[in-house]
Amino acid sequence: MAALIDALIASLTLGGMYALVALGLNLQYGVARIMNLSYGDLLIAAAVLAWALVSKQMLSPFLAMALILPLAAIVGLGIYRIVLMPLVRRAPNREALEADSLLATFGLLFVVQGVMLAAVGGGYLSYSFLSVPVDVLGSKVAANRLLALAIALGVGLGLYLMLTRTRIGTAIRALAVDPVSAQLVGVDVKKLAGLAFALGAMLVALAGVLISTFLTFSATMGVVFTMKALIIVIMGGVGNLPGGILAAFMLGAVESFVAIYGDPQLTLASNYALFLAVLLFRPNGLFGRASR
Repeated sequence: MAALIDALIASLTLGGMYALVALGLNLQYGVARIMNLSYGDLLIAAAVLAWALVSKQMLSPFLAMALILPLAAIVGLGIYRIVLMPLVRRAPNREALEADSLLATFGLLFVVQGVMLAAVGGGYLSYSFLSVPVDVLGSKVAANRLLALAIALGVGLGLYLMLTRTRIGTAIRALAVDPVSAQLVGVDVKKLAGLAFALGAMLVALAGVLISTFLTFSATMGVVFTMKALIIVIMGGVGNLPGGILAAFMLGAVESFVAIYGDPQLTLASNYALFLAVLLFRPNGLFGRASR
């Protein structure tokens, strides 16, 4: 029974983190149609910065979060305007833009990773924060994991309400569904695409700070988070936030149960097996409709 509770709690924690990571990428790609391959490295950059502020400057992770999130928004907006806008202007169609942006963000990945390696090296980093155990239905869970899960769920709910209950959220969803029609009704595509990149950068930075509170990480781990975010976005359907959230928790559940009841070395294989199964039986995403 204790092992089952451990697996369920681990599923929720991982799923919450994966959902937070994937929401930002889904937002960026769904609105701007730019697949940001440096996304996971921006997460690690936020985690490294949080580690430096907490372990070196003795700041609280919450204060570090308050400093990092606005910086992340500026960086995200800067990446879009400086690196990606020239590609948007010269691309003859959406397919060409996606191909060019893949190459550009792939190069940006190595730039971000190289800066981090020069700054902190390739070793593993961590710090202690709320690592005290909390009893949950007879299972001991670190308080930092529960706090990270609560924040991730709260932010995810807030983002969902913003996208479904506000005017700007409606414009973002309209742009994700049909950019041409959105422009015809007065939606400012460039402004909203920049906003999506800034908001996506804030979400991934928040995930990086939260992950740094309970996981050991290194400067070269960004590609792992990028790949998992891509899997979740494709499984859930591009621009489909409920589908992405469900996919994230499915991925977290499979990974946790395989690690506890099977072999931890098979967690990555189980993730890709789930991904392939969804591609075979739901190629348009978990909530997508089959094309006729």
